[in-house]
Amino acid sequence: MSAVIHASVQMELPAEANAVLRAEMTPQAAVQALLGAGRSQDALKLLARLLPKRYAVAWVCQCAREQPLTQEDRAGASLAEQWVREPSESNRRAAFEFAHAGGYRSLGAWIAASAGWSGGSLAPAAQETPVPPPDHLTARATVAAINLMAALEPAEFDARRTAFIERAASLLQTGGGEA
Repeated sequence: MSAVIHASVQMELPAEANAVLRAEMTPQAAVQALLGAGRSQDALKLLARLLPKRYAVAWVCQCAREQPLTQEDRAGASLAEQWVREPSESNRRAAFEFAHAGGYRSLGAWIAASAGWSGGSLAPAAQETPVPPPDHLTARATVAAINLMAALEPAEFDARRTAFIERAASLLQTGGGEA
């Protein structure tokens, strides 16, 4: 199964989006085809899944730097950025704990979740048996964070989301995305 089709299945793209996609498409071509078909939400989901996790989190952090964030949102973004700079388990765990403690109710929590769900375990730190996150969970948090950032200016939501997508589409390598 091609990376594009696999990502489409994992991100549960609807039939209308899948009708635009072809197995032989490069990740860049697939995202652009969805944008061209007016399916920006589906393009966002596909892009978020096809990017390597560290790139997806870095992209969210870069977008967040330009937004008027609350103190809580800045704290979540800071933890995610710390994981991007040094993707250690302790940095991932700190981002995960921040998002979890906030009940995933803020933009900052979703930014932190994008890093916190990148690997490791979703179980409490004291639990011996690890509970690894599904591979596509970072992409899910990335989609939520980008949509929340786009919604900071509701009248410009679609244009802002598309601009965020276009900013990151160039990060996709022509030969494929993340497996």
